[in-house]
Amino acid sequence: QVQLVESGGGLVQAGGSLRLSCVASGSIFSINAMGWYRQAPGKQRELVAGITRGGTTTYADSVKGRFTISRDNAKSTVTVYLQMNSLKPEDTAVYSCGLPQIVGVWTGPMVRPWGQGTQVTVSS
Repeated sequence: QVQLVESGGGLVQAGGSLRLSCVASGSIFSINAMGWYRQAPGKQRELVAGITRGGTTTYADSVKGRFTISRDNAKSTVTVYLQMNSLKPEDTAVYSCGLPQIVGVWTGPMVRPWGQGTQVTVSS
């Protein structure tokens, strides 16, 4: 099993930056891809950015050019970062990392497990 722990959320003014971290531990050899997702109040959870084991990245159109996903492989952990620049109030949401079990399938029931999430609030 893999455990995921996110950190780095907070309150920031519009135009500011935050960097989120997601540390994966446990059976990290089974990780094919990792994704950052967000869910705003009253909305469905959506993929923000994802990165595969080979380093291929994908981004939601709404964050392209502003957010960057990267990963760091250590001996017993994998850390995925989400650098968020030029933040907008509409980026306000709970951000979570999840593991797509099938490469290329970024949403649906085959994304598991999930971290506990971290709140990002962007004030105008």
